[in-house]
Amino acid sequence: MRLGFFTMPIHPLGRDWRETLKEDQEAFLLADRLGFTEGYVGEHVTDLAENITSSIVFLATLAGRVERMRLGTGTVNLPNAHPATIAAQIAMLDHLLDGRLNLGISPGGLLSDAEIFGNLDADRNAMFLEAIDAVLQLWTGEPPYDIAGPHWTISTARTLVSEIGQGIVAKPLQKPHPPIIVTAVAPFSKGVTAAAARGWDPISANFLMPKWVATHRASYEEGCRQAGRPIDLANWRVAKSIFVADDAATARTYARGDDSPYVHYYRSLVKKMVGNGRSNLFKEDQSMPDEALDFEHVLDRLVIHGTPEIVAKKIVEFREEVGPFGTLLYAGHDWRDADLGKRSMVLMAEEVLPRVNSAIGEDMAKDAAE
Repeated sequence: MRLGFFTMPIHPLGRDWRETLKEDQEAFLLADRLGFTEGYVGEHVTDLAENITSSIVFLATLAGRVERMRLGTGTVNLPNAHPATIAAQIAMLDHLLDGRLNLGISPGGLLSDAEIFGNLDADRNAMFLEAIDAVLQLWTGEPPYDIAGPHWTISTARTLVSEIGQGIVAKPLQKPHPPIIVTAVAPFSKGVTAAAARGWDPISANFLMPKWVATHRASYEEGCRQAGRPIDLANWRVAKSIFVADDAATARTYARGDDSPYVHYYRSLVKKMVGNGRSNLFKEDQSMPDEALDFEHVLDRLVIHGTPEIVAKKIVEFREEVGPFGTLLYAGHDWRDADLGKRSMVLMAEEVLPRVNSAIGEDMAKDAAE
């Protein structure tokens, strides 16, 4: 199992954005030093608690600072921008990162973002597909382009001056383009199947019950079969909220206490998702009424905490429940206590991961054989 990083930070309202943005950058730099293999960052425009409004801009600030880790947009919300803007900015970012970029994409999940961009009542899934198809055509086609769809028409036929480079969208450093990743939040996700059929790979979100994370394996395998791709579960990434401390009492207080950043994170998410009609993500029984949701049970299922020994055991149990996957994405949260937040990442990389890989070594060999 590889270790990666994913953050859609939810900081307490009122914190100085200069401090939280620096904190989020420091988390990526620490992950890189600790040997995390990749790191993703989300984006939202209309949420004061979520301070990263552009994953592309944020990752650009890490160029030249992150030395080994691949970096990923997690995700670019495609209906909220013109495809030519995305194509050009991602191409530039791939060059800035020396070809170590993963392109994470989605239709976007925050309804206030959809409203402010004027697509709240639109078919955002259709916009998403049109946008990524246009981006790929810009990268693989030649100017002056001739791309037309219900939402965007893209051409430079009237202004192309090839000899000086005018009217031409840059291509990424990676050929034909950076690896494409999609986030999966729905049980039995048809999106995972469609993505795998196009050669893309999934991230299962850290706010989805393990029972539903497990369904993504079959969805991914079905998409690979449709495309004639080898089924390689090493390409499946699963995000998880984890806190590790040197003693169990500290871990319990930081992960589940009244002032816990993990509790703050999930209170905010549950409120958003229930308000957006996505309360099913937190229900193991889909017939359960919203008023019966037990927040403590949600935390029990979505947050792993404890000493390195305890956390390693719980991760192995989680893997047994959802199935084998290639990369565990450690979910970043607000550093209410920066020392404890950093210490958790150190313990995760240096003590938890080796224990996990030792415990599943026989299974990993079996998975490879299969």
